[in-house]
Amino acid sequence: MEGLEGLLHGFEVAFTPQNLFFALIGTIVGTLIGVLPGIGPALTIALLLPLTYGMEPASAFIMFAGIYYGAMYGGSTTSILLKTPGESGSIITAIDGNKMAKAGRGAAALATAAIGSFIAGTIATMLVALFAPMIVDVAIKLGPQDYLALMVMAFLTVSALVGSSPLRGMASLAVGMVIGLIGIDFQSGQDRLTFGMVRLLDGVDTVILIVALFAIGEVIYVAAHQKSSTFEHMSIKGQHWMTRSDWKRSWKPWLRGTAIGFPMGVIPAGGSEIPTFLSYSLERKLSKRPEEFGKGAIEGVAGPEAANNANAAGALVPLLTLGIPTSATAAVILVAFQQYGIQPGPQLLDTQPTLVWGLIASLLIGNLMLLILNLPLVGLWVKILNIPKPYLYAGIAMFALLGAYSVNGSTFDVLLMLVLGLIGYLMRRFGYPVAPLIVGAILGPLAELQLRRTLDISAGNLGALIDSPFSAVVYSLLAIVLIAPAVVRRILRRRASETEPVVRSTILTK
Repeated sequence: MEGLEGLLHGFEVAFTPQNLFFALIGTIVGTLIGVLPGIGPALTIALLLPLTYGMEPASAFIMFAGIYYGAMYGGSTTSILLKTPGESGSIITAIDGNKMAKAGRGAAALATAAIGSFIAGTIATMLVALFAPMIVDVAIKLGPQDYLALMVMAFLTVSALVGSSPLRGMASLAVGMVIGLIGIDFQSGQDRLTFGMVRLLDGVDTVILIVALFAIGEVIYVAAHQKSSTFEHMSIKGQHWMTRSDWKRSWKPWLRGTAIGFPMGVIPAGGSEIPTFLSYSLERKLSKRPEEFGKGAIEGVAGPEAANNANAAGALVPLLTLGIPTSATAAVILVAFQQYGIQPGPQLLDTQPTLVWGLIASLLIGNLMLLILNLPLVGLWVKILNIPKPYLYAGIAMFALLGAYSVNGSTFDVLLMLVLGLIGYLMRRFGYPVAPLIVGAILGPLAELQLRRTLDISAGNLGALIDSPFSAVVYSLLAIVLIAPAVVRRILRRRASETEPVVRSTILTK
């Protein structure tokens, strides 16, 4: 089933009353969660996983898709009015969006963010439908060493590019891979890192791990470091719609942001932070008013928000066609597939066409729902920030603990969640990114499987890891991506040190 034909079939699946209802629920919940600082789509989907066990897979994933996009929309609201991003992809939006709000142009900033997200999400979703079958045609020809190369790329790019320090990212990844090893070795049957605990023979449940790191870790962090019991946000005032000048200045950044965000979602490029920063930098270079950036330039909101949503759609391509997540939220969706006994990969479009195309079609439907919900009702979403922090985070903690207990009906899982939550707090406290840990815990066992397959086929020959053209190209590109920035920085420093004595001598001569 090719792209257009599959998309039409997806609309037949998504346009049922039941699935439209779940899409609406997902978009509303996603927007609500996106508005709340520190609570993102990954946590929301993880919290709702235990509640969807009795649902049809198509309905559950249509709801998750609504949450995924809704959180992207909601995050821009918090960034603009609170200068505190609801999720990581909205960090750059806070720079100019909040300045626009302070200047009485908060409604225009929210409008360009919503419309840009709609346009980018729609274009990117159409590209997902177009490119997914093409990538599947390539993926079915890949061997275990090729999949291992892709997973290594995901490991290193996510670790090196997410967070403030590549070393901390690698440390987080290592912890995640160790957690992924807990349980019974699938090949030898020996237990690993269980410390004699029977409950750990099946490993650490990924849902519990994600909820612990995001929810419990966030709750402990807020309790330890909060300075006030309420969120201080700005009201929406001034011009209530975009002017003709705003439209003229926004439409090109919307398209350029889409062009940047989608391909960086398809490749393992470390989440939505990088494309949004690239979009902001590009708009600043191309702008006729570069002096406005940092002071309320509408292009600084339009471009990054488009890049954010296009990146979110692009991340579904490697997830659905290769089974490789490139962000924390994509990793949680992968876990959701596994909970239903479905493994994303090249065969998914053939074995589960109704589910996949229904999911892709629901992204277009949810995108339209979000535009309708966000433009007139943004004032309603902002009122959620009036909920006192103690009540809000106590509710999140209670919901997380109940979810952990419902997974297996075990108090051990609740205690394990508290321990992992403390680790999540320490990671946030000392600046260690959580996304590499999640990716390491999920992809680690899969990478080990592909490594063993490669070595078994080649009778232990390590050269087999790079003997295919595809894996050689992947490792070469990975080396360029990781080494090139350091080389460029070194060259620039050398040039700066060489020109400094010349400048000094010129000044002294004058």
